[in-house]
Amino acid sequence: MNLADLVAVVLFGAITVYAIFGGADFGAGFWDLFAGGAERGARPRALIEHAIGPVWEANHVWLIFVLVVLWTAFAQTFASIMLTLFVPLSIAALGIVLRGAGFAFRKVVPEVSEQRVFGVAFAVSSVIVPYCLGAVVGGIVSGRVPKGGQAGDSWSSWINGSSIVGGLLAVTVCAYLAAVFLACDAHRLGESDLVGYFRRRAVGAATTAGVLALVGYFVMAEDAVHLHRHLTDRALPLVIASTVCGVVALTLLLRDSVRPARVFAVGAVATVVWGWGVAQWPYLLPTSMTIEHGAAPDGTLIALVVVTVIAAVVIVPSLGLLYVLDQRNSLELGQARAPSITTEN
Repeated sequence: MNLADLVAVVLFGAITVYAIFGGADFGAGFWDLFAGGAERGARPRALIEHAIGPVWEANHVWLIFVLVVLWTAFAQTFASIMLTLFVPLSIAALGIVLRGAGFAFRKVVPEVSEQRVFGVAFAVSSVIVPYCLGAVVGGIVSGRVPKGGQAGDSWSSWINGSSIVGGLLAVTVCAYLAAVFLACDAHRLGESDLVGYFRRRAVGAATTAGVLALVGYFVMAEDAVHLHRHLTDRALPLVIASTVCGVVALTLLLRDSVRPARVFAVGAVATVVWGWGVAQWPYLLPTSMTIEHGAAPDGTLIALVVVTVIAAVVIVPSLGLLYVLDQRNSLELGQARAPSITTEN
């Protein structure tokens, strides 16, 4: 493995972590949006706020890292993606800002009407952002982003079959991860009715994601030929692993074993991202820009690797401690228990 390949592996590793933690974060907003009215949705929203409150800002560290690595190590590819897909990327950036503002301000504004406005901003943005990011991936894998820092069509690049399926699948996978994580949090906090509430939603999201993945397979056969071909050969073991993890997670959810289901849910999502990377290899932009040809000079790549190692030593343990303390209920949020929710919803 040469230096450019190593940096590409690091890049996909960061994408994987963001897909898991950032995806669960966005998915929590999805369930906030569909929790129902103020009374009916009070306890699910309280759990969502409790779950993501300590970590929602930390999760986006991975997105920043992905953008910095792509910009530094593969500048022409970064330029082509930004020039071609600036519309969905701009919408996603705006959504991330509105989402953060909505989540932060709805807890402090005094008026109920203002709380609803900020709550809607948080929840709607939580759906729009993953859709746009999934559409961006669809535009890349279908070969609609030209090489050489050139701009492709700003509309057909993300309004096409691959992008639509990619966007819907991203939203559904985020909702699935969040429902599994929230069911585990409810179990940890002793909220048995909310365990069932989110477990049922996880089963529904998992089933929907499976259907969308099957639809995407046939769409890519016509629209993303390179990716489709290699998903069925060298990336096939990862596709099988993702399917197995998904089936095991679904089985555990149906048996009300939410804690082990979380492990397999994470495995299912991680292997999907790895399958994408292996199938697209050695291209950054199928089938026009390879990793080797699009990489920065070795001096830049070496400096990037050194900085990445230093950042990993400094930041990863801190993030790990944050997640551990959160899971041990050691982070006091000062939140009052919300009213009861019926188990039929």
